[in-house]
Amino acid sequence: MFIKTIITPKLAVNCNKLWHRQLSNSLFVRKRSSLEPHRCFSCTPFRYCEGGKDPPIEGKRELTADREKIKGPIYKTRYENPISRTVGILGDDLKEYFGLQSRRVRRIVATTERIFSDKKTENVERTKPIDHEYKAKSVWPGTCDVLIIGAGAMGSSIAYHLQERALQGLRVVVVEQDYSYKRASTVLSVGGIRQQFSIPENIHLSLYGMEFLRNAPKNLAVEGADTPEMHFNPAGYLTLASEEGVENLKSNFEIQKDVGAKVEFMSAGRLKKRFPWINTEGIAAGVMGLENEGWFDPWSFLSCLRRKAVSLGTEFVNGKVTGLGSNILDDIVTEGIGNVSIRNIRKAEVTLPDGEKREIECAIVVLAAGAWSGEVGKLLGIGQGNGIMGIPIPIEPRKRYVYCIHAPDGPGLDCPLVINPNNSYFRREGLGGMYLCGQSPKDHEEPPINDLEVDEDYFQNCVWPAIAHRVPAFENAKLQSSWAGYYDYNTFDQNGIIGLHPMFSNLFLASGFSGHGIQQAAGVGRAIMECILHGEFTTINLERFAFERILMQEPLFERYIV
Repeated sequence: MFIKTIITPKLAVNCNKLWHRQLSNSLFVRKRSSLEPHRCFSCTPFRYCEGGKDPPIEGKRELTADREKIKGPIYKTRYENPISRTVGILGDDLKEYFGLQSRRVRRIVATTERIFSDKKTENVERTKPIDHEYKAKSVWPGTCDVLIIGAGAMGSSIAYHLQERALQGLRVVVVEQDYSYKRASTVLSVGGIRQQFSIPENIHLSLYGMEFLRNAPKNLAVEGADTPEMHFNPAGYLTLASEEGVENLKSNFEIQKDVGAKVEFMSAGRLKKRFPWINTEGIAAGVMGLENEGWFDPWSFLSCLRRKAVSLGTEFVNGKVTGLGSNILDDIVTEGIGNVSIRNIRKAEVTLPDGEKREIECAIVVLAAGAWSGEVGKLLGIGQGNGIMGIPIPIEPRKRYVYCIHAPDGPGLDCPLVINPNNSYFRREGLGGMYLCGQSPKDHEEPPINDLEVDEDYFQNCVWPAIAHRVPAFENAKLQSSWAGYYDYNTFDQNGIIGLHPMFSNLFLASGFSGHGIQQAAGVGRAIMECILHGEFTTINLERFAFERILMQEPLFERYIV
């Protein structure tokens, strides 16, 4: 039996009842009192089962039936002769190139306009577009099965994994307010991926992330589009430790080996022999990633994820979620405490760029808004109520700087991403003597978050001295450019929050990764998919990352966070 612990072992909610109450009020299934309300994942969470048989689905909205009328590709075979078919297709392509439309296209457009004449047709990206690209204007998605808030790497990965598994059986809508991704944490990151963590679950997530990158050319391929290329550089990570931190480093190393990471523990002497350009003063040892570590192109990763998700049926909406409507579930039984109201989110208000407000009804909500997840939670009263509802989602934006320097005499191709004991880091960028570097500030050094302006004095006073001490060739480095981005910083323990919120039957959290979200996006996307479609984690058990650890005040700290 699948049990969801809310705050203590004495207080538990039977999620079978939660899910079936939720699903009985789903957008596409009408409640049937004659059915036994029990959980059956041999079907899917969107269907009841009775004696091993699926009951007939009732109450299907007209919108779904109407969509079936225009289902299918634009170029359905309509010629007996293959030569005629080829000429016809080429003719349609030429007509569209010059702004014309074939009779079949005009017929489909006319059908669409007739069916959805009362629907909003802007700010939506959908699959099967008319113009042969992977985005086009379409109807407003007034209903959906899963609504994802946030279309960065995390939200796009969740959408991809859901659609890849459920295909056309699930309607997924993703809402993103920063449609250009100018301020998105994903594209402003350094793009590193490593297995050098102290928590086994984090290691497993990144191992899957590397597997996902390796298979991206196949799994993210879209017919008619360029082959996905992640531009992965397998140079590895090198984590250095002083005498004070060497025991922690050694303990982490043993955990990483046990989980399956390919890492090597190096003494200071071994480090100097392997990397002669490193100054080992103050360094006792280091751990080098031998496989499955390095960095990749964040923009390519995000754009390919999103493109594939769209091709599978995901709809992306340009707007900001400014309201979330929910109702109390009155048939939920709780134990060990007084009245606890479990809520179910029914709809979201989305404000479009032009200020217009629209609504989307939904059965499930996934909060993957990154640094702004705490603010979105307030729309539901999380952190503003009494008792458990008074505990906020402890995620806030923290600004981090990335500096690009030129050092013509710096390390060559053997340069990994190096992490200093003081949390400064650097890595090679290309082959022209360029390097990216930065440093996590101390609490009293945290910069303001009202903009993404870069403090170059921080480079001069903090970052440059640290990396120049570690690599003497950096003493002559010149700052070429810089930028800033946001961490979705979990103030509780700097680790992700993954899974159902205990006070909502249909709100899943996937935020708070504090700088390592892009490398874990693939694994978390798969994990949220498992929770939604199977009701539990079926590959990597991520229960320790649930919101309950915040209620129980049991932080799960990771060592060597950068």
